[in-house]
Amino acid sequence: MGDADSVPVKTYVPPYQKERWREHAEQLGMSQSEFVRTMVQAGRRDFEVPERTADEEPAEGGSSGLEPRVKDALSGEDHRSWDDLLAALTDGMEDRLEETLTELQEANVVQYSGRHGGYRLVEDA
Repeated sequence: MGDADSVPVKTYVPPYQKERWREHAEQLGMSQSEFVRTMVQAGRRDFEVPERTADEEPAEGGSSGLEPRVKDALSGEDHRSWDDLLAALTDGMEDRLEETLTELQEANVVQYSGRHGGYRLVEDA
């Protein structure tokens, strides 16, 4: 994909998170933009929502178990921004993903390719 095929996307993250992303991107030999794009695409692959048939009951009121976590995150708070709420609900996920990918790469089960923009299973795994 060339520059003519790209458009900018802007997001806001806490300084500690930007620094963590910068360090990880540097370890992988990637730019910060390439790192964020790759992580978003990898995350989207892992969070596909399966189709439900008409006779299936939605889990916990259709929230897939998220409703109690949202209520818990909001308890004791007057107002919480979307970003703060998202951070509270996904706390630890980034670290767990990074740790798992590192372990899988060390075991030669997963390989990262900056050229191809993501991770893939190693053929012999």
